[in-house]
Amino acid sequence: MEAAARRRQHPGAAGVQPGTSFLQARHSSIKAEEAAGTAPFHLDLWFYFTLQNWVLDFGRPIAMLVFPLEWFPLNKPSVGDYFHMAYNIITPFLLLKLIERSPRTLPRSIIYISIITFIMGASIHLVGDSVNHRLLFSGYQHHLSVRENPIIKNLKPETLIDSFELLYYYDEYLGHCMWYIPFFLILFMYFSGCFTPTKAESAMPGAALLLVVPSGLYYWYLVTEGQIFILFIFTFFAMLALVLHQKRKRLFLDSNGLFLVYSFALTLLLVALWVAWLWNDPVLRKKYPGVIYVPEPWAFYTLHVSSPH
Repeated sequence: MEAAARRRQHPGAAGVQPGTSFLQARHSSIKAEEAAGTAPFHLDLWFYFTLQNWVLDFGRPIAMLVFPLEWFPLNKPSVGDYFHMAYNIITPFLLLKLIERSPRTLPRSIIYISIITFIMGASIHLVGDSVNHRLLFSGYQHHLSVRENPIIKNLKPETLIDSFELLYYYDEYLGHCMWYIPFFLILFMYFSGCFTPTKAESAMPGAALLLVVPSGLYYWYLVTEGQIFILFIFTFFAMLALVLHQKRKRLFLDSNGLFLVYSFALTLLLVALWVAWLWNDPVLRKKYPGVIYVPEPWAFYTLHVSSPH
């Protein structure tokens, strides 16, 4: 009688435990699905990502040289600048779509800050790179330092040379750091969710294998022209360390993670071959005197292709 009276006084007390258990079970089920979830290979995103990298980034300086100068005067943005503007919009969008498809919930605040920094760094680079590449039409040589360039070293007053060095700093150092550090950070965070407990799902479809070569080749250009070998190798080693760590938990890379690892491995091989080929070049050695010697493709172009003498 007393127990019945207590149930009448607190009608929800007896029902709390079943409801709570259901919510806890559902929450645990969601966590388990997130941990065990495996995303299929994102063929559409990786294809668009690779295509726009080749067209809008690698093809940018080439388009600037191919299109007639009369169409894009030196005091106006070049066609390459418009390519860069499109890149600054499309790439962050594709990165956000990639993050959306991650089976793992990633820290949103870090993602947003990284995207904002990426856009700011790429925009800084847009301005500096635009002026530097337009200087090619005036005889600027990328394989020489700013002060050693024939068209700049005799400028008067000499403080103008300092302005060009500031422009070069914004282009090659500050712009690159704010552009590439968040770029590789986002790729690594996405990569951290590319693991599956099922080894059978750790395989790449044929379409993914076809994309590895153009993807790895583009990253070779990115690493060498952007002078970011240290950042790249640090990211790649961090990815490999994460793979070994997850392997102890019996987790394996899914097709998207394998795609990134194979692309970066091919990039490392291409960088090694590039450095070995130009190892004894005295002019490039003078421009890149540090311990890490990775010449830029455009420096090679202005030294051995456009100015063979």
